[in-house]
Amino acid sequence: MKYTDRVYGNFEIEEQVILELINSPVIQRLKYIDQAGYFEPHFPGTALSRFEHSIGVYLLLKMYNTPIEEQIAGLIHDVSHSAFSHCIDYVLDTGSEKEHNHQDNVFDEFVRKSEIPKILKRYNLDLEYILNDQNFPLKEKDLPDLCADRIDYSLRTANVFKEIKNGKYFIDNLLAENGQWVFRDFESAEKYAKLFLKLNTDYYAGLPSAVMHRTVGDCLHYALSKSYISETDLYTTDKIVLKKIKPHIETDSKLSLLFNRMNNKIGFRNNPDDYTSKVFCKSRVVNPLCRHDGKIMRVSEANPDWSDIIERELKPKEYFLQFDK
Repeated sequence: MKYTDRVYGNFEIEEQVILELINSPVIQRLKYIDQAGYFEPHFPGTALSRFEHSIGVYLLLKMYNTPIEEQIAGLIHDVSHSAFSHCIDYVLDTGSEKEHNHQDNVFDEFVRKSEIPKILKRYNLDLEYILNDQNFPLKEKDLPDLCADRIDYSLRTANVFKEIKNGKYFIDNLLAENGQWVFRDFESAEKYAKLFLKLNTDYYAGLPSAVMHRTVGDCLHYALSKSYISETDLYTTDKIVLKKIKPHIETDSKLSLLFNRMNNKIGFRNNPDDYTSKVFCKSRVVNPLCRHDGKIMRVSEANPDWSDIIERELKPKEYFLQFDK
């Protein structure tokens, strides 16, 4: 299978287990799930799919010659995302606005109920081993550390927003050593850390994303309460959920209002002194390892000012929204 990735370039994917997983319904569904939630009305022309990101994590791990089990773990890591991705954390009580963790909380059960276990069994691969992230330190680590998931979605977002042309500079300067991602020098590590900070400030945890999360969450929550959609529908695709909601817009004025807010058709202000809706956004920042002065150290050790940025940016962002109507 020939595959062209916007960040990493051209690949020939030949591993049969990978091809079967890619072509499985559970992975194919991700083609129709917005990576960020519902970016198009708020950042036109920038939507990414969970499928593209999932393939990207697999390709990144493949480039660094990780074991096939780790590549599979990277490929399937997002299969439990609902429609509209992390917006679900503003709908169901199994997630958190501050942590965006619904997908992680349901991941194990979701995978076990999917076709993935049968596929892995055909290739004599251990599901339990693959589901244990402790086996794959390059694939997954907590903030502010780097991991394949975090590296891929940041470079992919930066590419879409034209902050970078592709990921070549960063990939060329990134090493995988003893289960850790390490930049070749402080300069490239600091550039990446600052790029990630900009992405967080402008996109991941910025005001437009806060509005997106709040309004999509409110609309879906209301649609659920009126039985226009079901929780099962949330594990289909963005388009299917929207198709179920739209017939009720003309007859339900509240749904119409929430739908227009969700589609960024109603003005808003962020004002802690005058608001009707409060919203938190998960905030992200990284503190990469790098080679510097003959040692491996973090950016914050070479640049102490970065420690203050990390402390500030790891706190969830809080917004106070007042809509025009």
